[in-house]
Amino acid sequence: TYWSMGSQTYVKESDRNVETHLATKNRELKQKVSSPLPINYAPELDVTPLCDDDDVSEYHSRIGVLRWAVELGRVDICTEVSIMASYAAAPRKGHLEAVYHIFAWLKKHSRSRLVFDSSYPNNKEQSLPDWTDFYKDVKEQIPRDAPEPLGKPVEMTSYIDSDHAGDKVTRRSRTGVFIFLNRSLIVWHSKKQSSIETSSFGSEFSAMKTGTELIEGLRYKLRMMGIPIDGPCHVKADNLSVVRNSSQPESTLKKKSNSIAFHYVRERAASRVISVQYEPTDTNLADMLTKIQPGSKRLELAHRILF
Repeated sequence: TYWSMGSQTYVKESDRNVETHLATKNRELKQKVSSPLPINYAPELDVTPLCDDDDVSEYHSRIGVLRWAVELGRVDICTEVSIMASYAAAPRKGHLEAVYHIFAWLKKHSRSRLVFDSSYPNNKEQSLPDWTDFYKDVKEQIPRDAPEPLGKPVEMTSYIDSDHAGDKVTRRSRTGVFIFLNRSLIVWHSKKQSSIETSSFGSEFSAMKTGTELIEGLRYKLRMMGIPIDGPCHVKADNLSVVRNSSQPESTLKKKSNSIAFHYVRERAASRVISVQYEPTDTNLADMLTKIQPGSKRLELAHRILF
């Protein structure tokens, strides 16, 4: 059994409003766009003139519309909207053009729907290691006032990824997280990291910590709603070093700067909140939440969630 949520009406009306606005300036949306943003565009390097007051207001309005489209399930533009929203304080002319580019992509792909599938995923069963020597008898904290769980249990799956130093000016990385209940996408998260990591291991472990926090929060919410959870969340990541350090108790930390994320994630693995597994980059859905991609690659990943 499955359901779907569409934003087609909202997207089409949003595009119509943009086209009406552009028509007053004898302009129109681009007809040929192959990705949500131009593939080589780096907004942090944009040196076009700053927007005047009218264009700043226009920028804020369009970003607000795009954020609602993402909330309504358009996860294929989540990364680009997050990136462009960070320039709302002082947008430039080039930034505004990039926002119009996103609307052109939506016009070309207006019929996407988010699918909620209640069937169970085909996650491989894994034998969970013994973490007792490292984290004693640590267990997941179950709310004492949670109601008795009823009904069929749900299985949690998460895809987590990070680009490394993706911002060419600040060299901050971006975290991307998807969380599914059975085959239904419930949480999507794309956000620039708050610290600068000197290695891909550091940025990926920081992303793993953020993803684990989101998983813990969702597990708490499900329990307080009386929904039973089937085992730990199956976490998919494409960095082998992070996977080993999160799933093999004997792995050791080589960089003390990553110690908080390292022990936070490992302790949650020990308490059976998560079970970390390797997922190749080409099939890691969270890859679409961390970087600007060619349209073909974005559609390949998005079509596993949207139709």
